Amino acid sequence: MSNLSEDLVFLVLKYLDEEGYKEAAHMLERESGLYFDMNYFEELMLSGKWDEAEKYLSGFTKLNDNKYSTKIYFEIRKQHYFEALDKKCRAEALDVLTNDLQVFAKGNEELFKEMTQLMTFENIREHESLSMYRDTKSARKVMMKEIKRVIEANPIFRGRLEFPIVKGERLRRLINQSLNWQHMQCEDPHQNPAIDTLFVDHVCDPQPSQTISYQSPACSVKSSLSTVAQYASRIGGSFPAKNPATKVIEDSDVLSKRMPIVTVDEVTSTITDHGQNHISELAISKDLPSTVIRTLNEGSSPVSMDFHPVWLTVLLVGTSAGEIGLWDVSCGGKMVARNFNVWDLGACSMALKVALEKDSHVSVNRVLWSPDGFLFGVAYSKHVVQLYSYIGGDELDQILEIDAHLGGVNDLAFSSPEGELLVITCGDDRTIKVWDVVSGNRCFTFEGHDAPVYSVCPHIKDNIPFIFSVSTVGRIKVWLYDNLGDRIDYDAPGLGCTKMAYSADERLFSCGTSKGGESYLVEWDDTVGCFKRVYKGLGPNPLSAVQFDITRNQLLAAGDDHMVKFWHMDNTQLLKAIDADGGLPANPHIRFNSDGTLLAVSSSGNQIKILANANGLDLLQGCGNDSIDASGVESETSRKNGNVAEVNSKTTGEATYGEKAWETIERPSQCQSLQLCADVKRTKISKLIYTNAGDAILALTSNAIHLLWKWPQNDLSSSGKATTKVQPLLWRPTSGLQLMSNDLSSTNPEETMPCFALSKNDSYLMSASGGMISLFNVISFKTMRKVMAPPPAATCLAFDPRDNNVVAIGMDDSTIMIYNARLDKVTNALAGHTKRVTSLAFSTSMKSLVSSGADAQIFVWNADEWKIQKSKALQIPDGSKLRALLQIPDGNKLRALSDSDTHVQFHEDQLHFLIVHKTHLAIYEVKELGCVNKWVSDSSEPISHATFSCDSQTVYASFVDGTIGIFDASVLVLCCRIKPSAYLPADISYTVYPLVIAGHPQKPTQFAVGLSNGEVHVLEPLESEGEWGILPTVKRNLESSAPAKTTFQGFLYE
Repeated sequence: MSNLSEDLVFLVLKYLDEEGYKEAAHMLERESGLYFDMNYFEELMLSGKWDEAEKYLSGFTKLNDNKYSTKIYFEIRKQHYFEALDKKCRAEALDVLTNDLQVFAKGNEELFKEMTQLMTFENIREHESLSMYRDTKSARKVMMKEIKRVIEANPIFRGRLEFPIVKGERLRRLINQSLNWQHMQCEDPHQNPAIDTLFVDHVCDPQPSQTISYQSPACSVKSSLSTVAQYASRIGGSFPAKNPATKVIEDSDVLSKRMPIVTVDEVTSTITDHGQNHISELAISKDLPSTVIRTLNEGSSPVSMDFHPVWLTVLLVGTSAGEIGLWDVSCGGKMVARNFNVWDLGACSMALKVALEKDSHVSVNRVLWSPDGFLFGVAYSKHVVQLYSYIGGDELDQILEIDAHLGGVNDLAFSSPEGELLVITCGDDRTIKVWDVVSGNRCFTFEGHDAPVYSVCPHIKDNIPFIFSVSTVGRIKVWLYDNLGDRIDYDAPGLGCTKMAYSADERLFSCGTSKGGESYLVEWDDTVGCFKRVYKGLGPNPLSAVQFDITRNQLLAAGDDHMVKFWHMDNTQLLKAIDADGGLPANPHIRFNSDGTLLAVSSSGNQIKILANANGLDLLQGCGNDSIDASGVESETSRKNGNVAEVNSKTTGEATYGEKAWETIERPSQCQSLQLCADVKRTKISKLIYTNAGDAILALTSNAIHLLWKWPQNDLSSSGKATTKVQPLLWRPTSGLQLMSNDLSSTNPEETMPCFALSKNDSYLMSASGGMISLFNVISFKTMRKVMAPPPAATCLAFDPRDNNVVAIGMDDSTIMIYNARLDKVTNALAGHTKRVTSLAFSTSMKSLVSSGADAQIFVWNADEWKIQKSKALQIPDGSKLRALLQIPDGNKLRALSDSDTHVQFHEDQLHFLIVHKTHLAIYEVKELGCVNKWVSDSSEPISHATFSCDSQTVYASFVDGTIGIFDASVLVLCCRIKPSAYLPADISYTVYPLVIAGHPQKPTQFAVGLSNGEVHVLEPLESEGEWGILPTVKRNLESSAPAKTTFQGFLYE
């Protein structure tokens, strides 16, 4: 099947799904074999529809295709057999055994014999291997988890488990485009064509009495198309040639007769059809933030604004007096205010010093948040750009000050073209400059404009990063991140001050005003450099340039003629104009928040009006009870003028940005905790993990003994999952074998790194304590094999999730061994680290292995070819802060760890991972090893261990002073702090602290800690609370702006 034929099948599948033809879609999936719907297959399996499940599976693989396929069919039929026996349906069980399982007997005679003997058992749980078999529902879930793993490892399913990203209604849109093309070929095209069928091509009947007047194309750029083609070729584009004079009609809703859903984004024409308006103004008007719900008073005129990309109610403002302020618009309170001040005058250029001495007045020209919201930049009217960090409270951290341009800095933008966060500036000196955010070094300087540069717009298209720049005379240039000069040069409409911006769906817009006062709002075809639309409704503006903004719900807005004007992106006609209760300047500054529910508009009298739609009102009401207390913060400029900012709503919240607002738990009554009992002599807990089923906890002590606690099923714990309500049993096998124990090395146990790894099916354990590596059967406690006598000794272990027989083993000589248990040999040896390997983790989606070591290096390895893909050195804090963290009164603490031991754990999305070092926590993305978030300890106590919760929304971290920190993983902000007095007895030694911490695999709020005295404690929040404490305002804003699962966007680089 050709690629286009496959695409067509996927489009049909998408259409069937959208129309609700589920069974037809699954039949097409099976017959085409292109897409395996794992969710549908899981639904069949969990419902016990064995025949239907096998029938669906047969469209993709047959029983004997390979070992993985054989395993899948065996697991299905085995579960069917067990259930029949469990239900006492002997006839059905016999039928499954003889007809379905018989095919697996060849080569597995002993296994088949053992399964046959199950027919003689009254209760299959009497068999030792099935002693843990519980109810049917639980067994099916365990089976499905194993089958999923095998399917993902099966090469036959590669490329068939993920549905390609297809825009909604794509098939409809293609048909509409085809109808448009057919209509273009009509000799006498009707203004409102009647299309009644798709079975034949559309042709308009002749109507000699009627003529159609098309609007001429917008304008063409002054630069030649050859220049544009040169630009396209240089940035790697392969753009089709287009005739700028081509006339097409708008996508019609003719399909509504057969396909009733027609979306607004189907309109692609550059020509407005005056006879019919396909956009429902009533529906769109509901999305407009048009209700004034708050008025903020600044001390001087607001000239630039930007909402925080995550905290939807936090507004950054820059004023004409050089002041910056942070507002919580949910309550109208000002949280932070700073006037312009040069941080290091001695490091400034002489030109800046002279300029300030001549005229000390400085205005803000632009404020902007970085994509992740951890930094913001301020561009000033004299030379300077300043970068701040803000993560809550009333403090701003000064990050970087740049003496960037001679004269004013007119605009700034953030970009990450190759993973490193950069800030781009432009100024009166006619240059564009690119700066490294971390070092402050200048990376590039672009020269070529013959007038001051008014604005910049970085973007990435087809994996090629580039920058648009526009001068004050409307000259547009495009630059790549090199020193080869501009790639394209053409004119903006009106030849005046213009700003450009991309929408969330990759459409390019610009808005500007000519020297004569004519304003233009246009959409560009960025593939050929011409206009697609020119929006109507802007008036003359002789005094200043019109400001505009875009929101993701397909709306454009501009401040014009003392009003805010709105357009839908696909309609050039003005949608609506509002005056925001009056008092707006001629060209007000405007800014949407990231979801388009709020709009900030500058107003006369140094005010800012906050407008909201219905969702915006809900957002502010939801934040109302957690409003930020800004009663003590006044604008510095306001104090000079003797004015105090008006607050139009009372601040009633208890949590503040200006104080440490996390919850502190210090009494046993504030949480649920359980100490696990054990009648075994034990030393400190070196390793700790929950079983994947969530019904047991496994610990490895420093004296090489494994302790396995299992929770029983009873009235207090019907599921048998780990809980603080029921004391688990320290498990011992019925065979009478001793507890599982490792070989100890002859060296000092304190100098070894005990390690273990549990297979995904909880059946096998690989473990080492400085001696040989042991492979245990967890059910029977039998030692199945011992391998790899030291030296070198194993320091960390990880099972390959695609194959339980493959184990990655980190060694103390800096190597990584890939061991195949089935072959009982090392298949690969990986070299890269310079000191011992301290942690390993596999990513299933990226097919990668991540390793970290005592050399403070992170390596990403290709898990198929076992080659290095990427590496990075961690920046470990040094100096007095690190020394303070390492100088601990109790010399026994962390003795076994070197200064740079690190540990890694993957996020649930398998695209990011957590790095744990005693000085800090950090979250990295795998592909480029960019640091997404980072938290550095500001206390004198090191971090002993940390882990994600099962949903990766939380990070649990233990500290050497006995406290436990609970962090919001999306921003690495501390939400809750548990003191040792909350879970440890009052008479316990102060030297006891958590060495390791583990999260429950199904309960995101439960975790366990292993202590330095050998105890294990399980902790959960109170049932009345339901979750651990979190900063209320942060939580509500995050929940209202982000999907259910954490996503990471920008980087905060080390």
